[in-house]
Amino acid sequence: MTYSNTLSVNRGYYANRNQNVVRFSAREHVIGPISSTIILVVLVCLLGLLYLTQVTKTNAYGYQINSLQQEQSQLQTEHNNLELASAQLQSQSRVQTSQVASALVAVTPSATVQH
Repeated sequence: MTYSNTLSVNRGYYANRNQNVVRFSAREHVIGPISSTIILVVLVCLLGLLYLTQVTKTNAYGYQINSLQQEQSQLQTEHNNLELASAQLQSQSRVQTSQVASALVAVTPSATVQH
């Protein structure tokens, strides 16, 4: 084989006109069993943390709702007591100023009955 033959043969392996010189081979990335286990443990921990934060938020809102319901029941009881006191005061003043009440005569006990 002559020098010119060697150059022409080698050119076939290298770049011809309008062709790339570099060849890329596709490499597959494979995750090993230890890496898979570590990733799985990390994901389970993250899901556990997410669950705990949601439960904590729910409990916090539950305590707030419970305290607001207690306050509402106390205010409702106070409101009912004030309505009752208002009705009693209004009825006494109406009875004293009514025409029927002014026509009533005071009665004094005259005697007691004995058996």
